[in-house]
Amino acid sequence: MQNMVILGATGSIGASTLNVVKCNHEQYRVFALVANTNVAKMLEICVEHRPVVAHMVDAQAAIELKQLLPAELAIEVTTGEDELLSLVSCSEVDTVMAAIVGAAGLPSTLAAVKAGKRVLLANKESLVMSGQLFIEAMQSSGATVLPVDSEHNAIFQCLSERNQLEIGRCDLVGAGVSHILLTGSGGPFLNSELSTLSSMTPAQACKHPNWSMGQKISVDSASMMNKGLEYIEARWLFNASAEQLKVVIHPQSVIHSMVQYRDGSVIAQLGNPDMRTPIAHCMSFPQRIQSGVEPLDFFKVGQLSFLEPDFNRFPCLALAIEACKQGQEATTVLNAANEISVQAFLDGQIRFTDIAIINEQSFKHVTAQSLTTIDDIMALDSQARQYALEAVRKLK
Repeated sequence: MQNMVILGATGSIGASTLNVVKCNHEQYRVFALVANTNVAKMLEICVEHRPVVAHMVDAQAAIELKQLLPAELAIEVTTGEDELLSLVSCSEVDTVMAAIVGAAGLPSTLAAVKAGKRVLLANKESLVMSGQLFIEAMQSSGATVLPVDSEHNAIFQCLSERNQLEIGRCDLVGAGVSHILLTGSGGPFLNSELSTLSSMTPAQACKHPNWSMGQKISVDSASMMNKGLEYIEARWLFNASAEQLKVVIHPQSVIHSMVQYRDGSVIAQLGNPDMRTPIAHCMSFPQRIQSGVEPLDFFKVGQLSFLEPDFNRFPCLALAIEACKQGQEATTVLNAANEISVQAFLDGQIRFTDIAIINEQSFKHVTAQSLTTIDDIMALDSQARQYALEAVRKLK
């Protein structure tokens, strides 16, 4: 029986994780649920899953939840960053699902890694912002990190057992790997006229053709910044060089990613576009459990197609690839600026095409001397956000 903490319990990954737990209740226990402000959803899942602890990042939300929870459930309600870091580090916890979106998820994810937990990594920003520190902390503590993103999980499944056990220090060349092929659907605007992109609305950007996701990641998918962040994450997870990483647009989202070997072989992982599959894989690795996902029906799949990315259509993807080549400072700045610009777009303050403009401006202008600690990273993150906010103000 594994005791699990689910960070981001009220989000889409949290919901999928709880669904997998439900399918395998004899193997997994929800020890703690963590959310930000969604009291109604947290109350609902607390009543169903009865965790020992319910943590709300927002202090007022914690007060409301405490008042609403039935006393007979005896669920402890906590709030505060110190309490959260202690929660993911406590000896009773075996596994941490790290699914808080954005930079906000970095401190708790890194704390779980430093505590040597089994970390199911759905917070790609942890590696985008602090790749080297993250990998060093993992190796020092002996934590097990398993990639939840469907693309990285697919790559993981296509690698040799040796490389699966050496996340962060994979020897791809020694394993005969020539390229890691990250697939992406291209999002809702793949076939839209370039001239129409500036007038696209948040509702249109969030209407992903294949996946059901939160607003932020949906907009990132529309701009393909999400694939750019995954490119950076893949660099750290699999110790890959820029020459070993390629992005392939695959609109059907059936092949979740591929690994190409020097002998000409290409190994791919396929499945229905449902996050419960990679979540179940990470929860049970190296075993397999029920995910609740229907098996892929090859007779209904139809045609599979592949396209090369158009950087005129997806400038955010090009920025992310360039930032990855430049290093940790550049990727930290780009991630921070993107979080600000995407939120501004969702709030109706800027146009869809302005996201790339703000990201590029921030990428070029915000610099730091060195990033040797988590405090250095958070300081640079804050600096980049301020610059991006000012850029948003100028574009209004």
